[in-house]
Amino acid sequence: MHFTQHEAHAEKDVPIMVRGRGVHLWDAQGKRYIDGLAGLFTSQLGHGRHELAETAATQMSQLEFMPLWSYAHPPAIELAQRLASDAPGDLNRVFFTNSGSESVETAWKLAKQYYKLTGKPSKHKVISRATAYHGTTQGALSITGIADLKQNFEPLVPSTFHVSNANAYRAPELTAGALEVTDRESLERFGRWAADQIALTIEAQGPETVAAVFLEPVQNAGGCFPPPPGYFERVRDICDEYDVLLVSDEVICAFGRLGHMFGAEHFDYQPDIITTAKGITSGYAPLGAVIASDKLMEPFLKPGEMFGHGYTFGGHPVSTAVALKNLQLFDEEKILEHVRSNAGSFRGTLEKLLNLPIVGDVRGEGFFYGIELVKDKVTRESFNAEESNRILYKFISKKLFEEGLYCRADDRGDPVIQLSPPLIAGQSDFEGIEQILRGVLTEAWTLI
Repeated sequence: MHFTQHEAHAEKDVPIMVRGRGVHLWDAQGKRYIDGLAGLFTSQLGHGRHELAETAATQMSQLEFMPLWSYAHPPAIELAQRLASDAPGDLNRVFFTNSGSESVETAWKLAKQYYKLTGKPSKHKVISRATAYHGTTQGALSITGIADLKQNFEPLVPSTFHVSNANAYRAPELTAGALEVTDRESLERFGRWAADQIALTIEAQGPETVAAVFLEPVQNAGGCFPPPPGYFERVRDICDEYDVLLVSDEVICAFGRLGHMFGAEHFDYQPDIITTAKGITSGYAPLGAVIASDKLMEPFLKPGEMFGHGYTFGGHPVSTAVALKNLQLFDEEKILEHVRSNAGSFRGTLEKLLNLPIVGDVRGEGFFYGIELVKDKVTRESFNAEESNRILYKFISKKLFEEGLYCRADDRGDPVIQLSPPLIAGQSDFEGIEQILRGVLTEAWTLI
């Protein structure tokens, strides 16, 4: 099983989910759960959408498979056109993959070959952020900033470097007490400091060797870190100054998660590449995409050149047809507008939990939130390893599931609970999530 401690199921059955409808899941025993994680940040339109299943069946009956190796097919062409029209700026070139890891892997390879073709072959290094997760393939894992995930697979791909992330809740600790992040001015100064770490790393490595910076609009691992004001504006300036590509890793943040089609729109910055997957089909078929600027395509249009990369199932006819229907339903049901109009209610409902002694911070954007747990709200003291294992994993994670809430409890960084419900969720769903969390976290506090 994926990312699973198998010994946990030596004497206890693996939970088996057999049905989904809307924002709910049912297990093999008939118990109902709130899907507070959209499967895995993926089920944007919710479960049981017959329109998407019917689209897949129709496409299978017409053309079940055709690779994009020197050929094309209508669903891939139409979806590429749709993505290019939705993406910001001149991001008009689309390369299809099967997953987020493959999209990140592809973007790095694209950046390296682009610079080789434009006479800068030494530009191959990548910068990303501490604790950030970018995937599990060897290249994407190398870009990932979580040491515990990497150690078993070393040596990894060289040439990756990590800078401080934009976790404002821990900013005084990151900056040795130089900033007290309590207001917009302080947040802007912290954002400038965090962005400048990228410039310092580029200088240290040599600008002639750095190809790209990979950043999520809202960093997932660690517990949903939104960027401080001005952060991405400064990062864009840094990338322009040093001729470094800005890759917006939107495997989670694209397709409505933050209330816009792409997270870069939400925070008003222009990337050179966007990496996507997950919500592009609402999970009804596997698909990912890399959306690149016209500039990056230019050297590949010269006689004899090609991007020496591809996947058998990348841009699969069924997956691309499902994605097109998914985005059509986004338009018809005004999903982006729904998220934007309900984001404040989701935040407000979760922020009620701040009156619990165990809740230190509630942070995020749109329908994507993290709740950081602490031992002391004043000092922001976190759990130690033993407490995290005993309280977060052995109690909170299991108890939330028992009470009917499927979400994520994680300590890649500090202990957090992550929430990312389907984009069709409303106030009654938010309240159901909050009530279950309140009961479990109140009980958890007695175990500290």
